Amino acid sequence: MRSSVLTTLAVVTVCVCLVGADEPAAKKKLSAVQVEIRESLARFNDWIGEWRGAGQVRRGSTLGGWQETGGFVWNFEEGRAGIVYSIEKSKHLKTGTLSWDPKSEQYTLDAVFADDSKQRLAGKLDDDRLVLESVTPEQPVADADSAEVWRITFRQLNDKRMTVLYEKRRATQKLYLRVGEVGYTRQGTRLAASDSTGPECVVTGGAGTIAVTYKGEKYYVCCTGCRDAFNDDPEGILAAYREEKASQAQTK
Repeated sequence: MRSSVLTTLAVVTVCVCLVGADEPAAKKKLSAVQVEIRESLARFNDWIGEWRGAGQVRRGSTLGGWQETGGFVWNFEEGRAGIVYSIEKSKHLKTGTLSWDPKSEQYTLDAVFADDSKQRLAGKLDDDRLVLESVTPEQPVADADSAEVWRITFRQLNDKRMTVLYEKRRATQKLYLRVGEVGYTRQGTRLAASDSTGPECVVTGGAGTIAVTYKGEKYYVCCTGCRDAFNDDPEGILAAYREEKASQAQTK
């Protein structure tokens, strides 16, 4: 009887160890969809970092103006990749996750507005502007006349300046009305603009500003989201980075 119990415990222990060994690797590895999203959002690496903003209802007028701070950071949690945009003291948008939809080939923004209402916006790049429009107004169909459709336009002017324009309309109307625009200036130094003279983020290819170490070697990432992704799976991140650099070298 004692021998039978010990044998059973040994088998269970081996099974648990095997499951425990495989599970973290499955969780840490970036999926093909995550990689595609990351690559599609790479053009926005220059956004990563903290920005201080001055908001205006009407351009050139301080009437009704406000001050806010915004920040962009990479996120690789919950099976998706995206850039999280968080704003303090905003009059319009509280937070949003910018991602990429491979099926529609559009950028998406899962937005939470200042009044805690939620909408998904989608759109494409128009020259140097990312124009996103509501696709899921929160109000039910019965309230279609009062449902609000938002249009948010991000435009980066240079490595230190960008603007975010807010417009909205009723679902039954066609004309958008401007409700505010925020002019952002980057806080402190350049946090994520690509710079050939500086270190490169091993996760996204942006400018490396945060040092991380693995097996005694120092590497760089561009934000806390990339730092967490690196710490979760340094082997996988570095393998993908080296493969990408080798591929780039072959195309030169």
